[in-house]
Amino acid sequence: MNRTAPIVLAVDTNDLDVAKQWVSATDGVISVVKLGLEFFLTFGSDGVRAISESCDTDIFLDLKLHDIPHTVAGAARAVSALRPKFLTVHASGGSAMVAAAVEAMPATHITGVTILTSLSEADVETIGFKSHALESAVGLAKIAVHGGARAIVCSPLEILAIRDALGPEVTIITPGVRPNDVAAADDQARTMTPREAIDRGANLVVIGRPITASFAQGSTAMRERAIEIAEQILN
Repeated sequence: MNRTAPIVLAVDTNDLDVAKQWVSATDGVISVVKLGLEFFLTFGSDGVRAISESCDTDIFLDLKLHDIPHTVAGAARAVSALRPKFLTVHASGGSAMVAAAVEAMPATHITGVTILTSLSEADVETIGFKSHALESAVGLAKIAVHGGARAIVCSPLEILAIRDALGPEVTIITPGVRPNDVAAADDQARTMTPREAIDRGANLVVIGRPITASFAQGSTAMRERAIEIAEQILN
């Protein structure tokens, strides 16, 4: 491919060798590698370094920190040496908590998570949000940016409203996308195709199993699948 696609590859595996192979198979196709909580708790900082050293791709450390500001600042400092491009915190922790992470990691794009894409509208109501998912996500995005966050995670359904509320400077990262030929939503409740999400203003889309599942047929098959999905976005 001539250029990478705005895809964040979700590396959700507890096998470090497999993770390395996934990253290698998609090198030059995807833009960012996302390492989540399971990966970090299994392999720690050494695992993150192993992935970083195996590619030139930006690292998205998806830890979703959520605690009092002092504790979040300490946690952020603890991973600052890993130099991730993105680090997630829950926007619902408040602006002061987000600001604490920003102060601890000024070189990283602290990324505010709004409403989890696994939550349905009914779930949002049951949890106790006073507004629907759309209004709640916009409010949380504003809280995060007020605290200094430079990126936001939201479902595809909230992209337009958040972009309108925050303007062009904030990076919007969107999980809950499924390629045209994937029917299963897995654990996502509010979904859209990757191209639709980008057209609505997302900067990056998070894709995992629709790409990584093809690894069962080998690295070449996985790379071909990644290219196929990338072309759906870029063309």
